[in-house]
Amino acid sequence: FVATAAAAAAMLRLRSRILAHLLFSPATSPHRSPHPAASHSTLRRLLLSAAVPPRTGFAVHEYLVETCGLTEAQALKASAKLSHLKSPSKPDAVPAFLAGLGLSTADIAAVVPRDPRFLCAGVERTLAPNVLGLAGLGLSRSQIARLVSLVPGEFRRRSIVSNLPYYQSLFGSYENLLRVLNRNNSLLGCSLDKVVKPNVAFLRECGLGDCDITKLCCKNTGILSNNPERVQAMAARAEGLGVPRSSGMFREALMAVATMSQEMIAAKVNYLKNTFRWSEAEVSIAVHRSPMVLVRSKNMLQSKSEFLISEVRLEPVNIAHRPVMLGLSLEGRLRPRHYVMRFLKANGLLDCDRSYFSAVMVTEKVFVEKYICPHKEVAPHLAEDYADACRGQVPTRFRIA
Repeated sequence: FVATAAAAAAMLRLRSRILAHLLFSPATSPHRSPHPAASHSTLRRLLLSAAVPPRTGFAVHEYLVETCGLTEAQALKASAKLSHLKSPSKPDAVPAFLAGLGLSTADIAAVVPRDPRFLCAGVERTLAPNVLGLAGLGLSRSQIARLVSLVPGEFRRRSIVSNLPYYQSLFGSYENLLRVLNRNNSLLGCSLDKVVKPNVAFLRECGLGDCDITKLCCKNTGILSNNPERVQAMAARAEGLGVPRSSGMFREALMAVATMSQEMIAAKVNYLKNTFRWSEAEVSIAVHRSPMVLVRSKNMLQSKSEFLISEVRLEPVNIAHRPVMLGLSLEGRLRPRHYVMRFLKANGLLDCDRSYFSAVMVTEKVFVEKYICPHKEVAPHLAEDYADACRGQVPTRFRIA
């Protein structure tokens, strides 16, 4: 058995070298070959000539661990989807094919748990033609390998080649497409004509440009792959927040309500009113100006309410008009900058009417230049104390009575 396995491994390495040479050599490049059918024919002959000799005593679980590099836990879960396999003849071809694309052993070990049935994909019938088609679209070997790693399930479909140009055009670049697929790896498998294109057309009608749609897809995993009727219902809920389609905040409103029902929205609005002591008008202002406040956790909202109202002494109405503050880190920004401002005001180094909001909204670089650096001589420990506060360590010197 050991000798047979060694021979199989050697044959896999030969197979990988043949595939790499064939798929990406100038002689078989779709850009240069006037006869793509000839490339496929040559590919088939070489694949058959590099066929892996059969092994005996095949066990799926052991194969996944020893050949594909899965952990015991991963193999146990994946083997349930591969119980029909009785020999390694078909799955052996897939790791060889992936190695030919340039995927490392670790890369292959990551692909299989994502889609165990990828091992059952036909190399000659599906995978190799897909690689040739994508190469013909101008994708490099490394780009194709990245695509396989991200969406192995979709790479088993021949439609990936015909669908890819549309998505590249929509998202503006291949890199943007990868960012979207990283969030929604089933997008390439959706019907363009029945699902994706109607959703894109509707979002454009709502005033969103392709750049807005790309940003929306990078945040919301299913906006384009949802049933078009559901996407239209999302837009209606966003408008129900008082955010018109013409508003620059409409994209953010869509993101906020994408996974919320009308009942969930009403419950969260009521929670905001009680937590921040807002009136009906004030909560409407807050949600209109920062729809993402609806998706903040209750614990986070509660802690920020206590800090901003009880410690910073902000009026609830002022928070409602500046709800973007609620998206900032309490421990990393809101609290440390409050300590700095309180210290400076207590020591006569800052006007008492200086706005807290203006201090928390500037970048870290601007805050340090404006509130820390001018006081180096009279407050030499201020920068150090501020850095400690940002790490959650509040120095005693900040505790001004």
